[in-house]
Amino acid sequence: MQHPGDGGDDRAWTPGPQPPTPAKLWGGRFASGASPDAEAFTASIRFDHRLWPYDVIGSAAHCRMLARQRIISATDAGQILAGLAKVADELRDGALDLSPSWEDVHTRVEGRLREIVGEPAARLHTARSRNDQVALDLRMFARDALLDELDAVIAVERALLTLAGNHIETVMPGYTHLQRAQPVTFAHHLLAYVEMFARDAERLLDCYRRTDVMPLGSGALAGVGYAIDRDYTARLLCFSSISANSIDAVSDRDFVVEHLAALALAAAHLSRFAEELVLWSSAEFGFIDIDEAFTTGSSIMPQKKNPDVAELVRGKAGRAYGNLIAVLTVLKGLPLAYNRDLQEDKEALFDGVDTATGCLRILASTVQAMRPRTDRLATAAEADFATATDYADYLAKRGLPFREAHAVVGKLVRECETRGCALSDLSLDELRRASELFGADVVGLAARAAVANRDVPGGAAPRRVAAAHAEAEARLEWLSGEVARRRDQLLALDRLLTDPLEEP
Repeated sequence: MQHPGDGGDDRAWTPGPQPPTPAKLWGGRFASGASPDAEAFTASIRFDHRLWPYDVIGSAAHCRMLARQRIISATDAGQILAGLAKVADELRDGALDLSPSWEDVHTRVEGRLREIVGEPAARLHTARSRNDQVALDLRMFARDALLDELDAVIAVERALLTLAGNHIETVMPGYTHLQRAQPVTFAHHLLAYVEMFARDAERLLDCYRRTDVMPLGSGALAGVGYAIDRDYTARLLCFSSISANSIDAVSDRDFVVEHLAALALAAAHLSRFAEELVLWSSAEFGFIDIDEAFTTGSSIMPQKKNPDVAELVRGKAGRAYGNLIAVLTVLKGLPLAYNRDLQEDKEALFDGVDTATGCLRILASTVQAMRPRTDRLATAAEADFATATDYADYLAKRGLPFREAHAVVGKLVRECETRGCALSDLSLDELRRASELFGADVVGLAARAAVANRDVPGGAAPRRVAAAHAEAEARLEWLSGEVARRRDQLLALDRLLTDPLEEP
């Protein structure tokens, strides 16, 4: 089904003709309504209104099941479905007020349905509690959100793979401790991030499996006293399984925590890459040019070109972590089953989803427009004795214990520092004064040759990088197909509002 709008859509409501008092939906237990302060404090419609597509579709599936089981009549069910379709149209057009007096989106949908179809609407909540209804809506939202996030991860991976494919043999310095260490290729460095985002995609896809469990039919906490068919409802809503325990089903938010945890780790990867973009685009590095479309100027310094997009991606990792901790904290002391504290899960999840997808999408666009400065990369790859390990390996391959080879080359590096030259500037005679094992084939060893020597699976040699690039592209193609297949299933759910009722 269609994913609702961005989390910033906390639209204001304009008072119009007053609807029926929401309290009437709850029967006769209360003699008076809540105080305005309590009503405003407990209302969640300000943010949970974005669940309306799932509330409407979930209600349609529940209605169809009730009719098929002869719990309500086909006539009532037909009126309910037509009314739900009208409610959906009005919500889609922004025609319904979202006053806090309605408390939540579920009450708003039900209240408007009663205005449209009258008494049959009151039968819709048969064999259903607000507890399992909320759990259902949130799981349906999370399924769509996971697919959106996977699409965004795919976009980042695809941008990185496209850029890497053009630079399989472009050398650059690799770093440890932010000090130049050994030469690698630009593609190999980018593919390191492809691997990180591939793991993020695996986590999101795995989270989808545990999210794809239908809680409807659990009632408030003990199940329901009607001959319902939960498997049928699950098939209508494209859930792969139903919950096994009614108490757990209404109180479980593990899928929210797992979702936010996956997004927090993705945010860490985004932040690491954003930090490198900030460094690489600085004058001190000069490795890349970030397109002007993804930079900003200074209010006072005319020459500035600031990598603000990358900096904001880096900064938003804190929000991702905060959302995860917020939900974990809500859950840590809750007794079973449902408690109103669980209302706090939605803002954290909504913000986590919006933040992650926004960062992934803007980073993909930034990478697509980014230009590496191959001359600067190549120069830096040759500097600061980046091939020193290769000289030590050369000696070790000729029988000198590596630790001794390490010491020999360390002395050569110190000598070069004193003389102000590079290892590649040393003649064969100068090398042999350090060790007779040096031969003519090591004189003037260049970064490109050093990279080619790393010819092992997972290594930086261009041949291995090209193979890894091809494997990553094949993996991404499979993932794209998997996401598309699941999305096609969910988009078809809108038919629940219009398809004819099945015979009981």
